[in-house]
Amino acid sequence: MWCLKKTIVVEVEGGPVWQTRNDVQIPNDASGTRFSLRDLSGTGPWTAGRVYLTWNLNERHGLRVLAAPFEFRGSGVFEGPVEFAGASYQAGVPTEGTYRFDSYRLTWRYRIRHGQRWTWWAGLTAKIRSAEIALAQGATSSRKPDLGFVPLLHLHGDGRLTPRLHLLLDVDALAGGPGRAEDAAVKVGYDLGPHWTLAGGYRTVEGGADVDAVYTFAWIHYAVVSASYRF
Repeated sequence: MWCLKKTIVVEVEGGPVWQTRNDVQIPNDASGTRFSLRDLSGTGPWTAGRVYLTWNLNERHGLRVLAAPFEFRGSGVFEGPVEFAGASYQAGVPTEGTYRFDSYRLTWRYRIRHGQRWTWWAGLTAKIRSAEIALAQGATSSRKPDLGFVPLLHLHGDGRLTPRLHLLLDVDALAGGPGRAEDAAVKVGYDLGPHWTLAGGYRTVEGGADVDAVYTFAWIHYAVVSASYRF
């Protein structure tokens, strides 16, 4: 097993993305209409990528930075009239929907176990989200941007199946109050040597908020491949 001490790891991940839920109501009161952005824009697939930079400061403490931009556009028609972000949209008229959810995170984590088979890290993640939902129908358009901070709990596991093959589990998540956020992945990795690891698997991102200004909950699914380089 490679040494954890003073290790820097750069990981690039990407792949196709699908959505199975994307419900929106803005504002979240009688002046807004709840609708499905999935039904309007389709289920996908689209493409998405992310980049991790992990720095294990010593054998116990580590820092990780993530940049995960994501945006898609799709067109469809509403079955009924929709009020969204101060604008009115007609039924049966081609409408373009845009969904953007860019996530930037800083994680501090502590190694709670380092055994022959499994290594586990647990910690805290500070997440900055830059999100936007927009509609456009002919000359009518409106949008709702959102920039906010979300604290998350972090868990990461690395299980060695063979000297080169290992199972990777990674979670940033927290639920409570008016909203929740979960980003979880399970991947199988293969070490090409002391520096390079290739991996593939499944990632899911789910969550949203139910507050006065917005109601928005989405569930996104990723088929991912990644390449990591250890310095």
